[in-house]
Amino acid sequence: MTTYRLPDSARFKTKHREKNTHLIVLQNQAGMQVALTDYGARIVSIIVPNQQGEPTDVVLGFDNIEDYLNAEAKFLGTTVGRYANRIANARFELDGQEYLLEKNNGSNCLHGGSDAFHDRVWDRQVSLQHKVDFYYTANDGEGGFPGNLNVHVSYELTDENELKIAYRAVTDQKTVLNLTNHAYFNLHGEGQGEILDHYVRIPSDQYIPTNEDQIPLNTGEQVADTPFDFRSETLISDKLDLSHPQQAVAKGFDHSYVVTSIDKEPVATARSGSSGIQLEVFSSEPSVHFYTGNHLFGKDTGKAGKAYTPYTGLCFETQHFPNSPNMPEFPSVILDKGQEFQSKTIYKFSLHNKS
Repeated sequence: MTTYRLPDSARFKTKHREKNTHLIVLQNQAGMQVALTDYGARIVSIIVPNQQGEPTDVVLGFDNIEDYLNAEAKFLGTTVGRYANRIANARFELDGQEYLLEKNNGSNCLHGGSDAFHDRVWDRQVSLQHKVDFYYTANDGEGGFPGNLNVHVSYELTDENELKIAYRAVTDQKTVLNLTNHAYFNLHGEGQGEILDHYVRIPSDQYIPTNEDQIPLNTGEQVADTPFDFRSETLISDKLDLSHPQQAVAKGFDHSYVVTSIDKEPVATARSGSSGIQLEVFSSEPSVHFYTGNHLFGKDTGKAGKAYTPYTGLCFETQHFPNSPNMPEFPSVILDKGQEFQSKTIYKFSLHNKS
């Protein structure tokens, strides 16, 4: 049995880009603990009790800052920006002006590029033991994106075992913006094998099919009679079908779903039959991107000493749709000068009621 505990804060002290890094710990009255770092404004650990009452860390990550700096998987737990997901051909136009971005995913720009929000040390402000605010200013032209952008991300832990994430941003020039958190979850416990035997529910009638470059082909197709139908709780393994053209390209699930249950019901739910831990995701965003860790190649070793291989973590990335800057038929991702961007996501943990 793996004994989970929070990382040692001393192992998160270093200097990156001339700024010191730190570990911040939040905890509530129910025994839940969340560790975060200002490097990437990212989640390091989420520890909740399993059905035996044992503390269980349910997110992938490392127990020291150096492993984050040197990781093959750069986005573990991080805040992603300026633009989460893919922008085709690493370019877009605003008001007739073309903006060229880094091609870091074939011909695409993925997650804002290799030198983006995930690789920055954010400013921080901690409020008691239940909330931390992170701040970052992205300069005009950074990553190829226009406008000086002030970003604020807060994490708040409630006594109902909810981790509330709130995003705010303001720009001094018209730009595009798509923010998300890239936590990889394993509800059996970090390092405890694959997530293919997790039960998942995504109450969406439509998913976004993609081409060979994983760029949307259209604004949505029906999930009915496809392996993308998670409207009823289903084991991931029962839907994994690498002979299906969509999954063959992605090597699993790496697809956006159209959200219709904004703010009222979970946009996604996952649970482990072995630990009993359940995760519900709530969001104000129009899409949730379901990813099954297909490109974890075993080069990183996590907190429990186990290599991160394919399907050892899953992501529910709440966001706008891929390539929206080039597809005006999707909801707009344009942020105008002086306009305030706001978004929220909640990760709520509980024990599954078997009755």
